[in-house]
Amino acid sequence: MKRKNIVSIIGAGAAGCFCAIELNRRRPELDVHVYERATKPLAKVAITGGGRCNLTNSFSGFTDERGAYHDLHLLYPRGDKLMRRMLSQFSHTDTMKWFEHEGVRLVTQRDNCVFPQSQDAMEIVNTLLRLMRSEGVALHLKHELKNIDFCDEMGYKLWFNDEEKPISSDIVIITTGGGKAPFLQPLSIEIVPTLPSLFTFNTANAMHNELMGTVVENVTLSFAGTRLRSHGEILITHWGVSGPAVLKLSSYAARLLAETDYRGTLIINWCDGRNVAEVTEEISHFIENDSHRQVNNTYPSYLTNRLWLKLLEVCSIPHTQRWGALNQTHINRLVNTLTAQQVEVTGRCKYKDEFVTCGGVSLKEVNPKTLEHRSHAGLFFAGEALDIDAITGGFNLQAAWSTAMCVARSI
Repeated sequence: MKRKNIVSIIGAGAAGCFCAIELNRRRPELDVHVYERATKPLAKVAITGGGRCNLTNSFSGFTDERGAYHDLHLLYPRGDKLMRRMLSQFSHTDTMKWFEHEGVRLVTQRDNCVFPQSQDAMEIVNTLLRLMRSEGVALHLKHELKNIDFCDEMGYKLWFNDEEKPISSDIVIITTGGGKAPFLQPLSIEIVPTLPSLFTFNTANAMHNELMGTVVENVTLSFAGTRLRSHGEILITHWGVSGPAVLKLSSYAARLLAETDYRGTLIINWCDGRNVAEVTEEISHFIENDSHRQVNNTYPSYLTNRLWLKLLEVCSIPHTQRWGALNQTHINRLVNTLTAQQVEVTGRCKYKDEFVTCGGVSLKEVNPKTLEHRSHAGLFFAGEALDIDAITGGFNLQAAWSTAMCVARSI
């Protein structure tokens, strides 16, 4: 009796488990094994989206009327061209249909993020594990790959931490997160150095300590001396600034900030994207029409009272000053602070394990149609193992689903 061809998937995260399910469905004659160094599979999926699992995005504003994707570089700072190809094969709507077919009801929020209706990430985890069991996928926990040998026509030899002898495999799929793949060194595969790509900023601004907990919508952020910018909501914290706009900018500037030891000048436009001329006109309107009112009681509607009062203090304008009594120095200072307040970033907020990193296997190493290595037949890559990463909002998990499906179809 002819033996089954063995497929070894390294990493039981979103990409690894999804790929295993699809591969077994398409090629049931294969013997599929998933190896995970940790004690639990799908650990990141269980905590993503604050434990609710933001499994994809509606891509609103990034698809045209025909469903074609555009401006993906704004969502995927690294790997956007490959992701265009991946999404054409397995899109966000395909992802939603896939999970709904497996009994997971989904909801799309106002911010275009897609979650299970249960708001429980464990529903996604349990769905994937249930399907792996039903498809006959073998899951091996506490198996850390130490070395991999390419044996040409004979496939691969895999050396794990707790095995005295190597395991033979005809096909190997690497889906390890964060580019942590030292076992690839013997194969001379180019690895782009990994760095944190989604993090919050520590700042030296005392104003932020006093405004802790304040949420401001529609803020535009940029870094001085660069064209990098983001727009959205920010949260002022006791250590600095956080929120979607900050995380987005950290993704765009990940490598630049690493080079400067996570220091730089953050420029904040508090005015919903309005420029200097527009804000000057708005301030002039208050001066002309509310000249008798105190500045602490009349202010732009897109600012909170708490933030407005603090910005007045930054501009050295007394709260009881009347609009009609503001001099040109006050006006200039106020306009500059509203449209381009400069805040010194002194570092990034550090966690024990970065949730998303940029870097990984260089995209030049793989065939973009199949994600198979160009030199090592039968060696594939998917998910975070590749040098692909995205801004927050479900786009990183979509990259996992799309690349995993590509590999399963290729094999």
